Amino acid sequence: MATNLVTTTWKENMQFESDNPSGISLTMDAGEESGGEGKGYRPKALMLSSLAGCSGLDVVSLLKKMHAEVAEFRIDVTAELTDEHPKFYNKVKVDYHFSDSELQPKKIQKAVNLSVTKYCGVMEMFRQFAEVEIEIFLHEL
Repeated sequence: MATNLVTTTWKENMQFESDNPSGISLTMDAGEESGGEGKGYRPKALMLSSLAGCSGLDVVSLLKKMHAEVAEFRIDVTAELTDEHPKFYNKVKVDYHFSDSELQPKKIQKAVNLSVTKYCGVMEMFRQFAEVEIEIFLHEL
């Protein structure tokens, strides 16, 4: 079984630095409304970036294998937090936007479906605590 180690170190005030198995570090900070300075990623929002990144990597790889690459690709993730503490995402919407002059809708749909249902571990983690909705948007260039 594979394991990952991430070390997160308090820097000052509400700021933390976290490493990554890739060797790249990032800064997390609370917003001013929570006593921070807003000089880093917010931890909960970073989870949404992880979701988009995980699925995006799958989709790009799959489209390449299917010979259905696109000119532009964007993922928008919108999430709703619960009102009570501990606040967590209970509803998440993932919008996949593809742009090209020669879109291949069936291959795009297949790539997204494979990521969502089979390959993206972060998506599976989100499904354990949130209602996840997926939508695909095709834009002709």
